[in-house]
Amino acid sequence: MSDVSYEQTLALAGVCQACALVQSVARKGEMDDEQFATMLKSVLNTNPADTVDVYGELVNLQPGLTNIHNQLGHQAQVKDAELTRYVLSVLTLERKLAKNPQSLRKLGQQIDAMETKLAHYDLLHDVVVEGFAGIYKDVISPLGPKIRVMGNPNLLQQRLVQNKVRALLLAALRSAVLWRQLGGKRRNILFRRQKWVRFSAHALQQISNI
Repeated sequence: MSDVSYEQTLALAGVCQACALVQSVARKGEMDDEQFATMLKSVLNTNPADTVDVYGELVNLQPGLTNIHNQLGHQAQVKDAELTRYVLSVLTLERKLAKNPQSLRKLGQQIDAMETKLAHYDLLHDVVVEGFAGIYKDVISPLGPKIRVMGNPNLLQQRLVQNKVRALLLAALRSAVLWRQLGGKRRNILFRRQKWVRFSAHALQQISNI
């Protein structure tokens, strides 16, 4: 397998996209609902046909692919250090999860149990979002270290905002698991950055042609 692949790039875009939404909700208390729905659906899709299927369709990953292209490219624009920290923290948590079979089993069981809530509520209903957040708090948070989320302190004290942040971090972790399954390696993010940029540009071009 290539040290960096197109499929890995799509999964990493999922991580970036979820982390960027964490930034948005932590700073402003709001985010794009369609992107939020894409991320939550990715958590529930545990038996996808292929990588794109995790996110529904390629166009749903456009924000994350743009993040990769901007963060790892050599444009003059300022890089987002906070976003990078979130992404790397999620990748670190994924490694801890992968080494804990009990937590993996518990995670799978609790994700399956979400179907009960979804039988009664829409995907973005507060009760469902709280369910995703509960999975993160119960299964992922104990693995440590906790990801320190920056933003508006008044917003971050609100329960709904906290739930959305945790639900998005769970979605970021789901993409990180996929990324690792596809052969992703953390060291390659820096040392093979031009390949990530090239694959993200290719995917963005495909989206523009749709």
